[in-house]
Amino acid sequence: MSDIDKKILADPATSPNKKSETEVGSVFVSNYPAYSFWNDEDVEAVQNKFQQQSATDKSFGLYMHIPFCRKRCKFCYFKVYTGKNSSEIQNYLDALVKELEIYGNLPAIQNRPLRYVYFGGGTPSFISVKHLKFLVEHARAALPWDQVEEVAFECEPGTLTQSKLAAIREIGVTRLSLGVEHFNDDILRDNGRAHVSKEIYRVREWIKDEGFEQLNIDLIAGMVGDTWESWKETVQLAIDYDPDSVTIYQLELPYNAIYSQKMRDGEDADLSFADWKTKRAWQSYAIDQFIAAGYEVSSAYTVVKKDSRVKFVYRDALWKGSDMLAAGVSSFGHFDGIHYQNASRWKEYLSGVESGQLPIYRAKQTNSRDQLIREMILQLKLGQIQVDYFADKFDVNIVEEFAGQYGQLRDNGMLDFDKDQVTLTRDGLLQVDQLLPLFYDEHYRNARYT
Repeated sequence: MSDIDKKILADPATSPNKKSETEVGSVFVSNYPAYSFWNDEDVEAVQNKFQQQSATDKSFGLYMHIPFCRKRCKFCYFKVYTGKNSSEIQNYLDALVKELEIYGNLPAIQNRPLRYVYFGGGTPSFISVKHLKFLVEHARAALPWDQVEEVAFECEPGTLTQSKLAAIREIGVTRLSLGVEHFNDDILRDNGRAHVSKEIYRVREWIKDEGFEQLNIDLIAGMVGDTWESWKETVQLAIDYDPDSVTIYQLELPYNAIYSQKMRDGEDADLSFADWKTKRAWQSYAIDQFIAAGYEVSSAYTVVKKDSRVKFVYRDALWKGSDMLAAGVSSFGHFDGIHYQNASRWKEYLSGVESGQLPIYRAKQTNSRDQLIREMILQLKLGQIQVDYFADKFDVNIVEEFAGQYGQLRDNGMLDFDKDQVTLTRDGLLQVDQLLPLFYDEHYRNARYT
C-alpha cells in the first residue's frame, strides 16, 4: 500500500480524529454521505424519479455552474476552465440551456415553483453581458422564476464593469457574492488570484449604485503568506468596505487543488500553511472585530449586519433537505432523497446534453438515516439546532440517538445541549467541519471524501 493510499484511508475529511496541521484532503463539508460513495448504479434511480409526477411541498431550487475563470487559484478545487473563448462559452451556454429545457419537460419538475436560483462557479461574472442575458432569458422560459425569493450570483472583482453589474441586477440578482478573499496584493498574487485590491475598490460604488439587496464578500484565513499583521489589516479593510454579510473560510487543501498536487508530488518544499490552531485564531479574531462593528454570527462562516434584511435562502433550504436541480458540467444536485452529479468532463457533458439526455454520471440513493445525519451535521454549522425539528421530521430524538457523540463534544468544550437544543461554543464553531465525522455512520468513515 502506497503512502498516498494510506493517507486516503485516513482521509481528514471523513476521519473523526483531531487535526493540527493543514493536511492534503481537508475540505469544507458540503454533503453526506461523502462523494466517493456516489456511483453510476444509482443514476437510473434519479432518472426514474424525474419521470414521476411529484406532489411534494419540499423547497425547490436551481444551481447553475458557470465554470470559467481568468486564472485557477492554487487552492481551488472546483471544476473550472481558463482560456475558453467566446465561441466555446456560447457552446457551453447552449448546452446549459438545453439541459434546463429537458428539466422543464420532466413530469417531476412541472408545476413546481423555484424558490431560489444560484449562479456558481468558476466565475459567473466572467461571461459577457450578451451571454448572461442569453442564458437567463432561456432559463426563465424553461423554468419560470416568478416565485423565486433569492437569486445568488458569485463574482470575481476584476471581471466586473458598470454595464455588467447593471445587467446582473437587471436579471433579478438579489445576493451578490464578491470573491475578495484578501486585501493584500502580494498574498492575492502568490495564491493565484486573478484580481488585486484596486479592482475590489473599483467596483464598490458601482455595486452600491445598483442597489443589490445583499452584498456578501468572501475572506479566507490562512492563505499562503498570511500573517497576523496582514490578516488584521484585511479584516479592518473588510469592515470598512461595509458589506451586508461576510463569509470567512479557513484555507482547505482538497486533493485536486494545485497546492495539494504540488505537495503530493514533492514540489515546493518551502511551501507552508498555517496550522489549524492559527487559522481558528484568525477567524475568531475576525468574528470579534465584525461583532464590534455591528455584525452578528449567522453560521460557522458567516456574519451579517444586525437588524438587516439579509437572508440565506439557498443555504438554509439546502441544509434542510431541499430539492435542487444541478445544471452544468460537474454540478451537484439533490432530488427526492437522491444525490447526483453531472458529467465532470467538458466533452462528456456537452455530448450528453446533445443526445437529449440529462448528463448525470453518478448518484447516491439515501435512506432516512442518511438524510437525518446529513441535515443534522449541515445544520450544526449554524451553531444551534432544535431537537424538535428532527423529532418532527425523522421521528428521532437526536440527543438520545447520538448521546455518546454529543456527550464527548460537550466534555471537550465544543458544544452544550439540553432536551430542546444543541448549541456550539465558539471553539466548536471554529472547527465544526472537523467535528462532523464523529456523527458519520461507521461505513462512511475513513474514506476518500471526493
